[in-house]
Amino acid sequence: MSSWKNLLLKIGDNCPEYGNSDDLKDHIETCFGVIRRELEHSSDDVPHVGLLNLENEDFVKKVVETTQRKFQDALDSGNCDRIRILMRFLTVMMCSKILQPGSLVVVFETLLSSAATTVDEDKGNPSWQARADFYVTCILSCLPWGGAELIEQVPEEIERVMAGLEAYLSIRRHTSDTGLSFFEEDDESGKGLVEKDFLEDLWHRVQALSSNGWKLDSVPRPHLSFEAQLVSGKSHEFGPISCPEQPDVPTAVSGITHGKQKHDAELKYPQRIRRLNIFPASKSEVDMQPIDRFILEEYLLDVLLFFNGCRKECAFYMVNLPVPFRYEYLMAETIFSQLLLLPQPPFKPIYYTLVIMDLCKALPGAFPAVVAGAVRALFEKIADLDMECRIRFILWFSHHLSNFQFIWPWEEWAYVLDLPKWAPQRVFVQEVLEREVRLSYWDKVKQSIENAPALEELLPPKGGPNFKYSMEDGRERSEEHALSAELTNKVKGRQTAREIIVWVEESVYPIHGLGVTIKVVVQTLLDIGSKSFTHLITVLERYGQVISKICPDHDKQLMLIEEVSLFWKNNTQNAAISIDRMMGYRLISNLAIVRWVFSPENIDQFHTSDRPWEVLRNAVSKTYNRICDLRKEIISLKKGVTLAEEAAAKAKAELEAAESKLSLVDGEPVLGGNPARLSRLKLHAEKAKNEEISAKESLEAKEALFARAVEENEALYLSLYRNFSNVLMERLPDASRAGTLQDLKSTHADAMAVDLEEPSAMELDNENGRPKKSQSNGGSSGNVYNIGEKEQWCLSTLGYVKAFSRQYASEIWPHMEKLDAEVLSEDTHPLFRRAVYSGLHRPIN
Repeated sequence: MSSWKNLLLKIGDNCPEYGNSDDLKDHIETCFGVIRRELEHSSDDVPHVGLLNLENEDFVKKVVETTQRKFQDALDSGNCDRIRILMRFLTVMMCSKILQPGSLVVVFETLLSSAATTVDEDKGNPSWQARADFYVTCILSCLPWGGAELIEQVPEEIERVMAGLEAYLSIRRHTSDTGLSFFEEDDESGKGLVEKDFLEDLWHRVQALSSNGWKLDSVPRPHLSFEAQLVSGKSHEFGPISCPEQPDVPTAVSGITHGKQKHDAELKYPQRIRRLNIFPASKSEVDMQPIDRFILEEYLLDVLLFFNGCRKECAFYMVNLPVPFRYEYLMAETIFSQLLLLPQPPFKPIYYTLVIMDLCKALPGAFPAVVAGAVRALFEKIADLDMECRIRFILWFSHHLSNFQFIWPWEEWAYVLDLPKWAPQRVFVQEVLEREVRLSYWDKVKQSIENAPALEELLPPKGGPNFKYSMEDGRERSEEHALSAELTNKVKGRQTAREIIVWVEESVYPIHGLGVTIKVVVQTLLDIGSKSFTHLITVLERYGQVISKICPDHDKQLMLIEEVSLFWKNNTQNAAISIDRMMGYRLISNLAIVRWVFSPENIDQFHTSDRPWEVLRNAVSKTYNRICDLRKEIISLKKGVTLAEEAAAKAKAELEAAESKLSLVDGEPVLGGNPARLSRLKLHAEKAKNEEISAKESLEAKEALFARAVEENEALYLSLYRNFSNVLMERLPDASRAGTLQDLKSTHADAMAVDLEEPSAMELDNENGRPKKSQSNGGSSGNVYNIGEKEQWCLSTLGYVKAFSRQYASEIWPHMEKLDAEVLSEDTHPLFRRAVYSGLHRPIN
C-alpha cells in the first residue's frame, strides 16, 4: 500500500505513522502534505481531501466529475454499497466546501422523485418499493453527516427535502418482516405490521436529530478545524444524474406476478440490517441519542464490508470506532444480526465466526462475557428462533467453542435432560455436541462436559463404520460375507469396473437377488472407502459404474441410500458426505433423496435430529448450484457468441474488400489483388466462421442442459412440497382448531388441562423417567416443556418448510403457478400454505 493510502486509513489512530499522536488535525495536515507531494505521480488514484481544493482546483474538479460518473454507473447497475458510500462521500465533500450544497440537494430530490414515482399506484410499479425505500434510506443516512451544514447553508432547500421525505413515508406501504423475522413469534403476532419498519424507524431517529439542532458526537467533523481555510476554496457543481426506470408492471397482474417482481426487487435492493434485539436498551443504548444507534450500525457494517477477508484488521477497527460511548453490547447485536440475517448473510458465516473470535481476543475483559450473554439470551428463546437461524446458531456456536478449548459452563444447561427428547433446548445441546465431535473427537468433547457428565447421554454414538460383513467382532461367516470378501479382493487386485459388473451380473444377482447384491456391493465399497474422504472419492470414481448399474432407478437408489445410512448410522457427517458425493457422481438422484428423507424412519426424526434435514439441504443446494452455474455459463457463452459473430463478420468484410479490389498483375488489372494475401484472408474468414459455429453449438448444448435442469428443478420442488403437504396433513390438527402457530402450540396444553385438574403426587416423563415439575416453556426456571411431541413435530416441520421456501425462493417462484395448482390448493392446510408463503415473502390472501 502506498504511503498516502496507509496514512489516510490510519487517520485518527494512535500509531507509529503519526508519531503515536492522536491529534486528528495534525494527522490530516500530515496526510495532506504527503498527498500533495504524490499528486503528480498518482493523479488518477488520489481520493478527496478538502485541503487539496485550495491548491489544485482542476484536480478536485476531476475528482467530482469522476465521482459523478461512478455514481451514475452505480445507479444504473443497482450497486447498493457503492450508491450508499458515494452519497456519503458527496455529503462530506459538501461539508468541506468542495461541492455546492444545492448540487447535493438536487441529488436528494432526484432520488426522492424516483422513489415517489415508483410507489405511485397509477404511474409507478409498487412491486419495486424495495428500490424506492433504498433510495430514501440513502438520503436519510446522509443527514447525520451533513444535516447541520445543509440547514445552515440552504435551509429552505433542505426543509423541502424533509417535507418530500415525509410525503413519501405517507404514501409508501409499511413493509412487513414476515418470513424474515429472527423469531417465529414476531411473524405470528404480526409485530411487523404494528411496529415501525426500518425506514420508519430511521425517519423517527432523523427527526429527533433535527429537533436537537443536528448536534451529535458520534460523527467526526474534521472539516471544522480547517473551516477558515476551506471557505476560500471553490465549490464545484455536480453533474446531472438519472435514476433507472422501474420495470414495467406485468400486463396480467396477479398475486404471483406481483410477488415475483417484489422478490426480484428485494433481492437486488436488500435491507441492510434487521435488528436482533438480544439485550435490553438499558444495556445496548446507554448514553446514546436515537440516531447514534443507526450511526454505530453503519460504522460496524462498513468495517465488515471493507475488511472482508482481513479479519484482524476488521476486529481492530471495530473496537476503535470514533464514538464517545461504550458499544460492546450493540456491536454483538449487530454482528449476530448479520450472522443470522435472512434470507442470507452478506458474507459467509465463517467470516463472522472469525471476527467474533478476534474481538474476544481484542477485548478479553469485556466481549467474551457479552457474547456469552448473547448465547444465553438466544438459548432461552431457541424454541421461537427461526429454523434457519437455529441451524446457523448451532454451527457458529460449536465452531466458536472449538476455538476456545470447548470451554462452556454446561452445568447451566444440564437441566435439558429433564426435558422431553423433542424440546428445542435439548435438541440444540445435542446438535451442538454432535458438531463439536466433528470438529474434534469424541473423547475430547466428553472431557469438555465433565462439569455436567450426565450430558454424555446427548453425545452422538462413539464408533466408526457399521460394516455388516466385518469379521473383527467374531460374527458367524455367511455366504454374504464370502461375497464381500471376494469383492474386496477384486478391488485390491485392481480389477476394472467392467469386470466387477460382469461378476455381479453372472455370480451374484442371479443367485442372491437384488437386495443382497445392493447390500454386498454398497457395504463393501463403502468399507474400502471408509478410511478417509480421499478413499471414498477414489472408490466412487473407479467403481461408481458398478453402483450405477445395479441402482439405475429411484426405487433401487432408495435402497442404496438406506444402505449408506445403515453403514454410517454412528456417523451423521460421513453419511451426509457419502450421499452428497454419490449425488455429485449422479449415482443418486435428488428425487430419490427426497423419497428417503420422507421415509417413515426419517419422518419420526424430523423434530429431534438434523440428520435427515442435512442430507435434504445438501441435495437441494446441489441442485440449486447446478442451475445457477448453468446460468452463468450461458451468459458467458452468449458473450462468446457475440464476439465470435463480430470477428467472423469483420473477417468476411476484409475478405470481400480484398476480393473487390483491382490490382495490376503482369501489367494487367486483375480483380482480387495479391493471391497470397487473399489466401490468408480466406483461411482467417473460414477459421472465424468455424469458431462462430462452434460457439453457437456450445451455447445450444448448454441451453439444452439448462432446459433439462429447469425441468428437474420443477420435479424436485413439486416432489418436495407434495411430501411436506402429505406428512403435515396427516399430523396437523383440523384447521378449525389450529389456524395459527399459537393455536398449534396450545393444543397440547389444552388437552393436558383436564389431566392437571387432579394431579398425582408425581408424574414421570415417559421418555426420561424423571419427575416432572411445573409447566414452563423450556426455560431455565423449569424443566418441563409444555408442547407435546406431535405439536413439536408439526412446528419443526413447518419451520423447515419456511426455511427451504425462503432459501430457494429464486428457483421456486418460476414454478409457483404449478405449485399453487397441484400442491397449495384450497384444501391445503392453512398452516402449511402460510409457511410456504411466508418463506417466499408472499402476501397471504
